[in-house]
Amino acid sequence: MSNGVAVKPFVGRDLGLRPLPDVWAKMQRFTDERLPESADEVWFVQHPKVFTLGLSADPSHLLSPGDIPVVKIDRGGQVTYHGPGQLVVYVMLDLRRLNMGVRSLVEALEGAVIETVSGYGVEAYGRRDAPGVYVQGRKLAAVGLRIRRHCSYHGFAINVDMELEPFKRINPCGFDDLEVTQLSALGAINDLAQVRQDLEPFLRSHLVRKFH
Repeated sequence: MSNGVAVKPFVGRDLGLRPLPDVWAKMQRFTDERLPESADEVWFVQHPKVFTLGLSADPSHLLSPGDIPVVKIDRGGQVTYHGPGQLVVYVMLDLRRLNMGVRSLVEALEGAVIETVSGYGVEAYGRRDAPGVYVQGRKLAAVGLRIRRHCSYHGFAINVDMELEPFKRINPCGFDDLEVTQLSALGAINDLAQVRQDLEPFLRSHLVRKFH
């Protein structure tokens, strides 16, 4: 129990390949309409090619988008890229019910990714000065959140087996010297569905761990 309300496990939903604006609108609506007793939800999705600019994004970090759409959204952070072959995970969580702050949530999400990829023989780590998950200085997973009414939405994205060239058209997360990587390039795994399956139990355990 937290604040007199029972903590429920999240409901995981697979959305497939969906346009980012559609999923973003659904996240906002879910967060606005949820009740104190509503179960948390986590959505697993892929997006068609798109660049997104967060609330604090400097447009100068969008170098040469070309024919890839650009969407300004309400998450924290700078500019990033989404495309097929990347596992995007949106976390709609009641943080007050979980007795969890934003920093604890970021650490839980990073920890779940780190533990998942460890199972593929990849040694990854987080950075307190730059949220996300890194391997040998290159970014494997990005984190960007929004908190509204004590509830989170948006989430994180893991590069599994995707086209990385669009990252060269931006300064990822606002860093002009940041390289990105993906699990397939690390010789780990290229099966996005398997990564999603392996990730969920670690995500559940890290959220419970932070709660306790």
